[in-house]
Amino acid sequence: MGKKILIIDDEQSIRYTLREILEFENYDVDEAKDGEEALEKLVVNNYDVALCDVKMPKKDGIEVLTKAMEMGKAPQFIMISAHANIDIAVDATKKGAFDFISKPPDLNRLLLAVRNALDKSTLVQQTKVLKKQVAKKYDIIGESEPVLHMKETIEKVAPTEARVLVTGPNGAGKELVARWIHGKSPRSKQSLVEVNCAAIPSELIESELFGHEKGSFTSAHKQRIGKFEQANEGTLFLDEIGDMSLSAQAKVLRALQENRITRVGGDKEIKVNVRVVAATNKDLKAMIKSGDFREDLYHRLSVIVIKVPSLADRKEDIPLLVQKFLKDIAGEYGKPQTKITEDALEKMKEPEWTGNIRELRNVVERLTIMSPNEITKEDVERYAFL
Repeated sequence: MGKKILIIDDEQSIRYTLREILEFENYDVDEAKDGEEALEKLVVNNYDVALCDVKMPKKDGIEVLTKAMEMGKAPQFIMISAHANIDIAVDATKKGAFDFISKPPDLNRLLLAVRNALDKSTLVQQTKVLKKQVAKKYDIIGESEPVLHMKETIEKVAPTEARVLVTGPNGAGKELVARWIHGKSPRSKQSLVEVNCAAIPSELIESELFGHEKGSFTSAHKQRIGKFEQANEGTLFLDEIGDMSLSAQAKVLRALQENRITRVGGDKEIKVNVRVVAATNKDLKAMIKSGDFREDLYHRLSVIVIKVPSLADRKEDIPLLVQKFLKDIAGEYGKPQTKITEDALEKMKEPEWTGNIRELRNVVERLTIMSPNEITKEDVERYAFL
């Protein structure tokens, strides 16, 4: 399908000329003779680009641009004016216009602006699709009481600046909770930076979190920006916080108290604005008693505690999870989605699933490979629990 362009101008001769030029370039062109008609058409149609006159009866071009932006139906606007001046151009750009062209428009300038606007429109659409795909990938699936309670808590907590401690067994979905909190927060347009504290050697964790200056230790050949700085204005997800050394804990506590960090080997304090979400599968209160975790850090991190239920505590969600995994795996393998019988789904509820959702996902993939057309109860018994 051709790209759709809306021409908004009260002069019929201008509309006719622009239509001829654009249709010669194989664009699908529509017209509106004033601002009100333009808004009516924007409501019911999806346009890629709008060429909009600034001075028009009923509603001028700036009003049309502003209203379209408010409706969320705005294509890329190219404003056109015979009375162009820098103030109007700046105002239009601030309100969301892609470009501003003087009348009468130079043909090459106009077509270049349209092509550039279409490139941006395509990029915007691709970004929206990718965001939806990412959102689906990290969706929290389940309708059991523990999951609904967890989702309700996330909805209340996410819009705030409160620090959150996410607890639960390995493979239960603690990372998904962190992503939901970030995605529903005012910081969602900024970075979510993840640190797996268990995967980083204790002697390197401070450099990972706070960065280091060149020459601060043997292998520090250049300056490094740490995760706190990378997450500035965004969210820092400290996974497996219970595996962090006491020395690093002390520095994290200071960073949370003062909103400042110092790179390893440096003496300059750097201001940071970071929301911290931490996660652990360990009993931090027991670790406090044994002297392995700082109590003051625990209280800093656990303004809100969200417990992620194990799969054994939400077995009624297993059919929903299995269907999601079957769909995901079909997409990854580029093949039709494998069917599964009802008695096979019931059989999947029997184990304790000590590896939780991660284990369930692996089993579903194994069943898909071994029974590519339909998974039966016998297939589950034969292949699921090796």
